[in-house]
Amino acid sequence: MTARAADRARYDRATAHLDAPVAIVDLEAFDANADDLLRRAGGKPVRVASKSVRCRALLERVLAREGFAGVMSFTLAESLWLARSGFEDVLLAYPSADRARYAELTADPKLASAVTVMIDDPAQLDLIDAARDGGGEVVRVCLELDTSLKLLGGRVRVGARRSPLHSPAEVADLARSVARRPGFEVVGVMAYEGHVAGVGDAVAGRPLRSRAVRLMQAAARRELAERRAAVVRAVRAVAPGLEFVNGGGTGSVQHTAAEDAVTEIAAGSGLYVPRLFDNYTSFRGRPAALFAQPVVRRPGVGAVTVLGGGYPASGAAGKDRLPVPCLPEGLRYDPQEGAGEVQTPLLGTPADDLLIGDKVWFRHAKAGELCERFDTLHLVEGDAVTATVPTYRGEGHTFL
Repeated sequence: MTARAADRARYDRATAHLDAPVAIVDLEAFDANADDLLRRAGGKPVRVASKSVRCRALLERVLAREGFAGVMSFTLAESLWLARSGFEDVLLAYPSADRARYAELTADPKLASAVTVMIDDPAQLDLIDAARDGGGEVVRVCLELDTSLKLLGGRVRVGARRSPLHSPAEVADLARSVARRPGFEVVGVMAYEGHVAGVGDAVAGRPLRSRAVRLMQAAARRELAERRAAVVRAVRAVAPGLEFVNGGGTGSVQHTAAEDAVTEIAAGSGLYVPRLFDNYTSFRGRPAALFAQPVVRRPGVGAVTVLGGGYPASGAAGKDRLPVPCLPEGLRYDPQEGAGEVQTPLLGTPADDLLIGDKVWFRHAKAGELCERFDTLHLVEGDAVTATVPTYRGEGHTFL
């Protein structure tokens, strides 16, 4: 029996009492992935990206491990909810325009001390001040640096369109704007190199593209390391009390951690290891989060139909955004139907061994987005479910 076949047998035994659709997290794989992130971080603390987990119980589990510190959240509403739930260090990774939540933040000393908000434009400070509604608490702010690689005099850009702040002078100017403004304090700098951390460099069947990606990423790392260090020096000249410099992502942990200017690493997807992280040379994780759909039809030889499963991931539309049927091995989508809203035909010889009611296990393309489809995660240890915990959705929250 192969290792993957053994995993399937374990998961089937563990969930035999549960009807599909069902989602699980294999805690042995989850903990092994956490260990790998810490190893690659080389002693620098890892801040957990909550959008890639979306389950309070699992955030608490990983943060209980030495080496993990703080949460990187994705909306202001989530940030306040986490802070009220006992998370003491929450960095909001994206600017917000949520005036009602800013009013809450600026009126509550506990929230204001636990939550750091992201800015890259003085207009965001104006919005916060306009939302205060009498709240006088000092707002902790983090400045986001654009990490994109610009070539040919800026005519070619590689990287996500995030912050408009690209140069050390631009970031320092914003730091000065904050310093001159009552009610705000610069405490951090963040730079997420998504074109390095979030792009696979070993795509199956595409060797030339993979080599081009590796060359691009090597150039991007060199350029960003030099520029990030200059940015941090410039900001510290304005805000000598700077508390942290955050960088990285699951795909670039060891490279970002090697930079002296970086004080902490952000990562989250590496805990679940969704299918998009199969295409990396920098690390190998263990799939920890899976979901199962039940076989409901046997339309012919070499074919079964499962209920639902059409859970595409965000990003540019493409086949790589679809979940992948992984257990039993050897199943594939019908190219005429793909992953369906209510029914999904699957083709392949393993289909002939599947019976009505059997489970087919899938991996989502991304990490936390799976939790937007399920209220609960069943935590598997060995061949048993040892706990069932709510996702954000199961606690009544869909923040985006």
